[in-house]
Amino acid sequence: MGDATAGKSTYDKSCASCHGTGVAGAPKLGDKAAWAPRIATGNDAIMQIVMKGKGAMPPRGGCANCSDDDLKNVVAYMLKQAK
Repeated sequence: MGDATAGKSTYDKSCASCHGTGVAGAPKLGDKAAWAPRIATGNDAIMQIVMKGKGAMPPRGGCANCSDDDLKNVVAYMLKQAK
């Protein structure tokens, strides 16, 4: 999918404010129970949500200056924490 190590810095800058605390129903980083059904949908489905947004999460997770590779890396990082 992506480089989980490279994804940590993007997570810290762009994702932690919601996924660190669970704001507006965002699954918290490392919450295996919350992430399990999302992981079950597969990486492509997760990336579609990241790209288009869902609920309170805006398209591209609100990171307009993130490249597609940055987003793949941050998803890899977040999923690694939930496995």
